[in-house]
Parts: sequence; C-alpha cells; structure tokens
Amino acid sequence: MLRSNKTTINKVISLPVNVLTCLDRVDYDRYAIEVRLLGLDYGNRRIGLALSDSSGTLARPWKVLDRQHSSNNEAIDQVLKSVRELQSEEDGLGCVVVGLPTHLDGTPSEQTVHVQAFVDALRKGTEVPIAFQDERLSSYEAERLLSIRETDWRKRKSRLDAAAATVILQDYLDTAKV
Repeated sequence: MLRSNKTTINKVISLPVNVLTCLDRVDYDRYAIEVRLLGLDYGNRRIGLALSDSSGTLARPWKVLDRQHSSNNEAIDQVLKSVRELQSEEDGLGCVVVGLPTHLDGTPSEQTVHVQAFVDALRKGTEVPIAFQDERLSSYEAERLLSIRETDWRKRKSRLDAAAATVILQDYLDTAKV
C-alpha cells in the first residue's frame, strides 16, 4: 500500500522517486547551513538575550546578563563572550539583533544614543553582523506574555529582559521573512 501511494504521488507531480529524494536532500542541506540569530534587549541594569532556532523561525529566551554594578566595557565584554560562545557551537551565529529604543512616535529617546554607542563598541569586537530592530512596546508585550503564566511580579521581573529580547528577535524574524 505504501508503494502504491508513492507511485500515485509520483504520477501526480510527474517526478521520479530519485528526483524527489534529491529535492528533499537540497532542502535538508539548505536547512543544515542556516545559523541562529541572537537578540539583545539593552538596559542600564540588565541585558536580555534571546536565541532563534537555526531555521530563523522561532525565538526563545536565553539568559539575562546583570550589569548593575559593571561598566559599559564590562557589559560589552559579557556580550562578546556570549557571541563567541555561540559562534563556536555547531549551529553557529549569523547575526545579532539589538532592540533600538524610540518614543512611540518613532523619534529617538534618551536611551537610543546609549544603545547606538553600545552597538558601535560591539562592532569593533566582532565580525558578526549587527542589525537594529524597533523595540517599541517590547517590554510591555513581554510583561503581558509572562503574566499569563506567572502571577507573582517578583518572579517575572527576573525573566523580563530575556523575554523582551525574545519579542524583539521574533519581530525581526517575522519581518525578515516577508
């Protein structure tokens, strides 16, 4: 019965089985060389990090870097260490996506200058491409999503920055696919 289904499929699309196998292999090879993206939500106290899957479809929270008592240079070193760690893994790292804060009307905010300076310093330390993504309302959206599962705001707060980075990265992935 399975054989008759394959024959039917081949007749419908009129390709021999070896061509279908080749096409499947091409798709597999294309998928295998794709790499992950890293999302960043830069803040004065914490930097949230999120990772995409290697197909560039889904973002997930990864970790939060605490920078409460560290200088900007130490924060850059922490992020660069994470970038190098991801580059050395099998799935690699193809791009870093940084949330760019602006006012709701799209004009730059006070934080915009700090984020741009942070990214300029990151670019000096890595060859990985770095892109900006509008982060308007990302923290609000992350808070809303976290509150669905966790009612205690103290527990949510520790995961908020990574969740906001996830929202930023997912927005980037969704717009990049268009």
